[in-house]
Amino acid sequence: MRRGRTRAERPSPRALRRSLAIVRPHLRGKASLIVLGMVALLADVVFRVLEPWPLKFVVDSVSVSLGATAGAAAGIPQASFGLLVACATLLLGLIALRAVSAYASTVAFALVGSRVATELRSRVFAHVQSLSARYHSTASSGDVVQRLVGDIGRLQEVAVTAGLPLVGNILTLVVLVVVMSFMDLLLTAVVVVAALLYALMSRTSSTRITAASRTTRQGEGALADTASEALGAIRVVQAYGLEDRLGGAFAAGNDRALTQGVRARRLAAGLERRTDLLVGLATATVLLGGGWQVLSGTMTPGDLVVFVAYLKLAMRPLKDLAKYTGRIARATASGERVADLLDEPVEIADDPSAAHLPRLRGDVSFEGVSVEDGRGRAVFENLTLHIPAGQNVCLLGPSGAGKSTLAGLLVRSADPRSGRVRLDGIDISRAALTSVRASVSLLLQESVLFATTVRENIRFGRLDATDAEVEEAARRADAHDFISALPEGYDTVLGARGDTLSGGQRQRLAIARAMLRDSPVVVLDEATTGLDPQSRAQVGASLSELTRGRTTVSITHDVTQALSADRVVWLENGRIVEDGAPHELLAATDSRLHAWVQRAADDSTVALPAGVGA
Repeated sequence: MRRGRTRAERPSPRALRRSLAIVRPHLRGKASLIVLGMVALLADVVFRVLEPWPLKFVVDSVSVSLGATAGAAAGIPQASFGLLVACATLLLGLIALRAVSAYASTVAFALVGSRVATELRSRVFAHVQSLSARYHSTASSGDVVQRLVGDIGRLQEVAVTAGLPLVGNILTLVVLVVVMSFMDLLLTAVVVVAALLYALMSRTSSTRITAASRTTRQGEGALADTASEALGAIRVVQAYGLEDRLGGAFAAGNDRALTQGVRARRLAAGLERRTDLLVGLATATVLLGGGWQVLSGTMTPGDLVVFVAYLKLAMRPLKDLAKYTGRIARATASGERVADLLDEPVEIADDPSAAHLPRLRGDVSFEGVSVEDGRGRAVFENLTLHIPAGQNVCLLGPSGAGKSTLAGLLVRSADPRSGRVRLDGIDISRAALTSVRASVSLLLQESVLFATTVRENIRFGRLDATDAEVEEAARRADAHDFISALPEGYDTVLGARGDTLSGGQRQRLAIARAMLRDSPVVVLDEATTGLDPQSRAQVGASLSELTRGRTTVSITHDVTQALSADRVVWLENGRIVEDGAPHELLAATDSRLHAWVQRAADDSTVALPAGVGA
């Protein structure tokens, strides 16, 4: 039994309107180019309609010269060399003017399309960056990139290669039907009936093409995600011999995308061929009826030539409509995917009355905070925690206890369902987001570096920092020496994600960036995990320099780092179960901290402070 289409595969009747809606705001400020394009397009239509008339004059005058009485009775002069030259010159002029008009309209609309696509891409990228950590934790990054680059690019391309000719052809069809109606109503009716029949045929086909195109784009997005994931972890893939496994998954996805792509093309080709048959039937009917009228004397041979030429022009829009329907359907599917992305709600945004934070001391308060994860499950319920300015607090607890979630509230990667987070007594939900994040330096287990110079990677901490300030931050982070040893020093361009450096070097660059940021609050989320002992010692020294005199919230599995904190907070089952100085909690044999340290002491690979675990 054939499986029913999923919701994502069903064609939306609002798809084209949604695609146009996301483009419309970006048309503002481009009125002059749009008007120029429309004027040139109208001129192109006028010259196209006038083009057959020199041929009519030549045919009718030659017919009179050969003895046609109907033309002579209508006052048509006999052919002469001067008349032939004039008609040929007029025809050449009309063709040249039409070429210039078509060129001007194409260039004008291409400029509009390029500028709209550029603005739309920037808008979508800004929107994606503003989405919460909850969205990015579940979204497919490859598919997002596919929408951002491929789908918007397709919108731009189709707007120029299909949308512009489509508008011109529709205008041509309307003008020709009006002109032809003055020449012969009966033959004009043939053209109108053909247009109506095409409209009925294309309505169903375009809907099915849009559905197949949407599924194709989804498959291509999944392909991009598979490729991005595999190439981003290429060392693991090669080390575990997963090339065939991932290659098979990519090939299977590729085949699915190919199948849907071929289906969309097949549907579009079927519409084009049915339109060819319809155009052929209309042409034969006009030739039969028009030829009969020439024989009966009610129409001159030149009139028939013009009418057939107009028929050809009128039928061309129908053939092009069939050809462009597939392209527009595919662009509509792309536009709907972009619209879906823009419809993702921005959960973290500035309050209308938000003000920038003053320079803070670093006092942190969580007041009755309740937080849910992406699946609606409670992480915290009515949790309250106060961290005085300058205190070093270590958050401990089992995996999934919400340590990173709690720390993330400080940079508003998510907002609590209820309760307040305050910095120096100020509710951060009422402060400008940029100033909240400028007040907190976040260091993660995986140091995020970008494919630019070492200098610029550090300067991302504060974009207006001077070169001297960048180098001073590197010295304080104990990174200056290894940076100076790089081929181009501070101007060395790093590889993707900084993979050309060791883990300890990457982390010290991230610390230098945080040094430059000079925030009163520092969050360390597993900042030394995964480093070898020597690198851990070097990074630990840099972290001590970074956190001196600042409020520090650290999440770690390093016993030494935990025991060196001023205070330990143990989180479990959405609440605080232990809170106190490390030595006090360690002295209580029934405390979770004591049990955790004891387990670490039993592991001979873990270096503990003297006396711990004895």
